Amino acid sequence: MKLILSALFLLFTLIGYSQNAFGDGERLNFKIKYGWFNASKASLEVKKSKLKDKDVYHIVGTGKSVGLLDVFFKVRDRYETFITRDHGLPMKFIRDINEGGYKKHKELFFDHNTGRVKVVDFKHNTTDSFDFKPDTQDMLSAFYKLRNSIDINNLKPGQEFNLNMFFDNENYDFKTKFLGYDTIETKFGKVECLKFRPYVMADRVFEESESLTFWVSADKNKIPVKIQADLAVGSLTAELNEYAGLKHPFRILMN
Repeated sequence: MKLILSALFLLFTLIGYSQNAFGDGERLNFKIKYGWFNASKASLEVKKSKLKDKDVYHIVGTGKSVGLLDVFFKVRDRYETFITRDHGLPMKFIRDINEGGYKKHKELFFDHNTGRVKVVDFKHNTTDSFDFKPDTQDMLSAFYKLRNSIDINNLKPGQEFNLNMFFDNENYDFKTKFLGYDTIETKFGKVECLKFRPYVMADRVFEESESLTFWVSADKNKIPVKIQADLAVGSLTAELNEYAGLKHPFRILMN
């Protein structure tokens, strides 16, 4: 189960920044199932804040194992990003995770004027600096970049999108493909969704590069509704379980 919750916050990203799909006070809660079992829960919350006299959104993502998994494989993950409210660029990113004893605690400080990011690694007591590409996102800010990027009226099946991402001291070219429209059943009713497939690195967690599929609501919120991951050790599903503070009406189709 290592890095499974990390994948939840890495899945979503496209290029651009248009109308705001989210605002202060939004909260999304997810239920994560491994097979038939409720394995974990995760949340994403947005709050207005300031960082170095700049108006930012402070976004916090958390993940926690539950039930039997919590006894044998305790997960406590926390991600934070501070993004500018005007262009959605990350200024600071925090990753503090504990997944079954696998720990990582880093803070990243982005300087978009110089194109350099300072990485403080608290686990290894090191500080390094790296170059990054223009318009780079961290793994959490990318999700919110996506939501302000999707132009529902102009999407075409098969359309591919690329993003610059800085993750684990490296620059990545992250690609996502739009697969089409889909209507899925949720606890709230039927929801019309946009279906995407991000291309991930095949390794001991993911079986192949096309192991992930996710659905976001086809409305102005563009919130994640469902994620399906085919892992080397089985299948995992994350579903939206609760929501609050949405900026726009959540469109639910009549049954």
